[in-house]
Amino acid sequence: MGRMGISLAILALQRLVSAGGCPFADPVNLHARAADTPQTPISDAAVDDSNGYLTDDVGGQISDQDSLRAGERGPTLLEDYIFRQKITHFDHERVPERAVHARGAGAHGIFTSYGDWSNITAASFLGGAGKETPVFVRFSTVAGSRGSADTARDVHGFATRFYTDEGNFDIVGNNIPVCE
Repeated sequence: MGRMGISLAILALQRLVSAGGCPFADPVNLHARAADTPQTPISDAAVDDSNGYLTDDVGGQISDQDSLRAGERGPTLLEDYIFRQKITHFDHERVPERAVHARGAGAHGIFTSYGDWSNITAASFLGGAGKETPVFVRFSTVAGSRGSADTARDVHGFATRFYTDEGNFDIVGNNIPVCE
């Protein structure tokens, strides 16, 4: 089979595939389908809601969305049930996943001061040699959500909480990779 025979075979195959491959590729079928479709402008499907109104939880009509107040600049009244319904809906929405510092590892432990640093700090947990303070340390990925890789060159977080005699003392930091 020569070059001419290969070219003719390719043309025949191309015609066969283009004609019978996709029923929607045939221009005759396209025109037939388009003729059956009603041609209506999109403005016919528009909804006129100029006479619409808001409703509360039980279907009562709301005429005004402003909060009821005691006077012009007074506090919001408890009788304003529409405002209370709005606040209730806001407070009871589903809380989305916290993606920042969502994944990581933590550990409880004991911090032991090796020296007496009371001459340079007022922090009680550094005020005596050998003083022990409970701590919690957290290492996390900042931008990684559930299922992301820990090995990505991304910002990582670090935090240490000291449970001291004077209350909690937190040290928080982020590692931001700059050079590659």
